[in-house]
Amino acid sequence: MRTVTVVGASLAGLWAARSLRAQGYDGRLLIIGEETHRPYDRPPLSKEFLAGTAGEPALALEADGEDLDAEWLLGASAVGLDRRERAVQLRDGRTIPADGVVIATGAAARRLPGSNGMAGMHVLRTLDDARALRADLARGGRLTVIGGGFIGAEVASTAYALGLDVTVVEAAPVPLAGALGTPMAGVVASLHADHGVRLLCGTGVRAIRGGSRVGAVVLDDGRSIPADTVVVGVGARPCTEWLEGSGVALHAGVTCDADGSTSLPGVVAVGDCASWYDPAVGMHVRAEHWTGARERPQTAVAALLCGGTAAPRPARPPYFWSDQYGVRIQFAGHAAGADSVTVEEGDPADRSFLAVYRRAGTAVAVLAMNRARSFTRRRRQLGTVAAS
Repeated sequence: MRTVTVVGASLAGLWAARSLRAQGYDGRLLIIGEETHRPYDRPPLSKEFLAGTAGEPALALEADGEDLDAEWLLGASAVGLDRRERAVQLRDGRTIPADGVVIATGAAARRLPGSNGMAGMHVLRTLDDARALRADLARGGRLTVIGGGFIGAEVASTAYALGLDVTVVEAAPVPLAGALGTPMAGVVASLHADHGVRLLCGTGVRAIRGGSRVGAVVLDDGRSIPADTVVVGVGARPCTEWLEGSGVALHAGVTCDADGSTSLPGVVAVGDCASWYDPAVGMHVRAEHWTGARERPQTAVAALLCGGTAAPRPARPPYFWSDQYGVRIQFAGHAAGADSVTVEEGDPADRSFLAVYRRAGTAVAVLAMNRARSFTRRRRQLGTVAAS
């Protein structure tokens, strides 16, 4: 290959570029990014950056003096991919032909219909989103978070520490039940009540009220929640519209083999937009977690450079963490399909414990709150079982 284009100047895109150089690729390397920013770390956006304890320099993902000998095209949106030339078409009319393409366009936050343009309404996905939300939180007052997932919970935790009056609205009976299972999800969700943050579950949002600025959130059950600021954290959609008609198979993301290869030769996908086949669960899974974006590019790049002939390394079980109200929550594996979960260290009532999920007696997932050392050991064992 003489030219490889990475579409997406994200964590996954940066690690794909690093992996290309580390695996001996010395040709032309282009990195296209829709944002004007160089690659930055997203997890702190809902925590340290939002709280004002970390500035923008701390978010930088590139090491001091790092030089990938790449051409950076920032502020450039991809709108199409020509399958014959593997040419990325940009909104400004440019066309970038390549021998290989790495798709790393990530995902975009979902928004509530009818709320665009109203001051005080926010999503949190990008650095620009975080800048705007941080300015509004500095005003104080009442915050309503719509969606009790990890991003919503972290924003609620940060806002609570900043002194705001916080309410979290969650449509499901218990937040995070799909990821953690209902019993353990209930324990994690109880962190809100521990700190006086209201958690309203089992109801959706009917409308957002206000004029030029948001004033209230109206729930499906008729209740109206006064709000000075609203954060919508109801998930994200993969950024794959630009690939329609390209020949790249799409289904809830870019459909990939277990090594990141797509249906189009010479094209691989990584990060939040990629739905990799996971042999552990026998289906395609879009893992929207930092570790997947950090680890999988190495495998995808190997497949790209070897034409898909290299045997992929077994993927480690998915892992994610969250910091809420001073508690470190860590999870690895797949809770879905587990037929039992047992607390093996500590006590959930103390918000310090380790629980193991099993299916037919085999450990398939592990959850910990404030048990980092024990979790690391269990996670390593879980990875060994999955690889075998």
